[in-house]
Amino acid sequence: MSRKHFFSSPEGMVVHMLTSVTTRNKHMALDVANRVVYNTAHPPSQVTIISGGGSGHEPAWSGFVGDGMLSAAVCGDIFASPSTKQIMAGIRNVPSEEGVILCITNYTGDMLHFGLAREKGCALGYKVDVVCMAEDAALGREKSGKVGRRGLAGNLLVIKLIGAASQKGWAFEKCRKIGELGNSQLVTIGASLDHCHVMGREAFENVPDNSYVLGMGIHNEPGLHTVSPMPSATDIVKEMLKYLLDPNDSDRAFISISSKDNVVMLINNFGGISNLELEVLTNIILETLKSDWDIVPTRVYSGILETSLNGQGFSITLGNMSGMATSMGVSDAEIIELLDAPTNAPAWPKNNYVPVNASKEMEERRQEAHAKANEGHEDSKGPVTPSSLIPALRKACSLSLEAEPTITLYDLQMGDGDCGEAVAGVCKSILANLDRVGPNPPPLLPFLESIGENVEDVGGSLGAILSILVTAFTNSLSILTTKESKPLDISTISEAAGLALENLKNYTSAREGDRTVMDVLIPFINSLRETKDLAGAVKVAQDSAQKTATMKAKFGRATYVGDDGSDRSKIPDPGAYAAGVWLKGLLDGYAS
Repeated sequence: MSRKHFFSSPEGMVVHMLTSVTTRNKHMALDVANRVVYNTAHPPSQVTIISGGGSGHEPAWSGFVGDGMLSAAVCGDIFASPSTKQIMAGIRNVPSEEGVILCITNYTGDMLHFGLAREKGCALGYKVDVVCMAEDAALGREKSGKVGRRGLAGNLLVIKLIGAASQKGWAFEKCRKIGELGNSQLVTIGASLDHCHVMGREAFENVPDNSYVLGMGIHNEPGLHTVSPMPSATDIVKEMLKYLLDPNDSDRAFISISSKDNVVMLINNFGGISNLELEVLTNIILETLKSDWDIVPTRVYSGILETSLNGQGFSITLGNMSGMATSMGVSDAEIIELLDAPTNAPAWPKNNYVPVNASKEMEERRQEAHAKANEGHEDSKGPVTPSSLIPALRKACSLSLEAEPTITLYDLQMGDGDCGEAVAGVCKSILANLDRVGPNPPPLLPFLESIGENVEDVGGSLGAILSILVTAFTNSLSILTTKESKPLDISTISEAAGLALENLKNYTSAREGDRTVMDVLIPFINSLRETKDLAGAVKVAQDSAQKTATMKAKFGRATYVGDDGSDRSKIPDPGAYAAGVWLKGLLDGYAS
């Protein structure tokens, strides 16, 4: 876990946070003294929906205040329930002629304070009732005992359903009933790599390396058990889904879902997982649901929804909307309509589940474009691919793959370490291409075009530069050999390379002396064009790559690296070094 924060203490942070949220969302107002965020547009003719809890779970619950969701959110200190006084302030800020529903996540402090607020509200003449939101499936009936299941991120689906029902004018009891059904039709399980860290406090526990916790909650409490060694992400997902869906687990079979049911899925980031990882996890969950359980969710929500500060974990929530519809005596479509109903609550994921009118004209154009791309190179009758080119390319790629650790090491000292990965990606893609074409490659021009696509697929600035160069070289060679009928010899190749270099210069202002791959490409091609000697040009390229060790970077991330007197100033540019290695391999391959 990361224990570093920009703030050394949580004191005053909650009010700052709420002020920011309400300032950025004009439908919101803030009762500063009571830390209540409320929707100024909520009409008293609709049922009022109030929730809340300890802070540190943002965007829950303040981020879900808006039309069709929460009328108000009441915020306590970090991981601490708001007081009864605060909750009463929440009721007073959004009074309703229809009644007030307090949506409470099932934690002791929240249940006590919100429960007392209900009693006080009723005594004052308000119509107040509660919905206890408890859908955790990890601990099971035996461990949860008298306390009952914990309330996890599935509570946000309950809030969305009740809030949308209220906005549609559903009666008080009907709104409350759909909220209560959350416990019988929703299940959630969490997993985490570590506990979160509260600013200004000592970490009470760490999850060992090469381990994860199954059944992690959102208040730093221990989970069900720690699993070590660390399984694959797919195996973790399979285990979590088994806890949610296994009908033979009598301790945890809280809901029943069949392949015919309308299922909603919510994937929640505890706060410390990158969006990249979360989206990958979401896709793995979808694939596993389909392959192992024959379940394809009707609605999928994924993102940072209810956090545990910077917790490195996520949770899976599954809900049976068909079961909920049957219990409510309504159609599946009516329940899904509540989920799809628009809301200006800023944190609700905008998945845009609305009807789409696909453009037929665009589809026709799209098919035409793909068909044209698959027709092949128009110059397929050009020169044949020299037999010596295949082993030369293989040697260049294998030598570069051997050099990948060195390239990565150089780039880690000057940038983000992705250059070695990019070079390896290019080489693996080219080698796979060579394996596909076998001993009988296509004519040279379409073959070079495919090599250019291999380079292009990798991305990054290095990939872009090399892709432009290869594409421009292929185009120039096409003109020289087919339209001008020049022979495929070193002279024509050198001329094509020179023309390609001039084309490349139109897209980058990097030149010799700027510490980039151009410090190798420019002298290499110029030498080849002047001498028609490949071996001599490769020697120039390697020497040029080493010279970059004494240059100051003027392009890319390396320009931001300070001159601290370290060994960073004594290593060559990673891209330039990689180009030198690749060209050396090309030469060796030709020689063999």
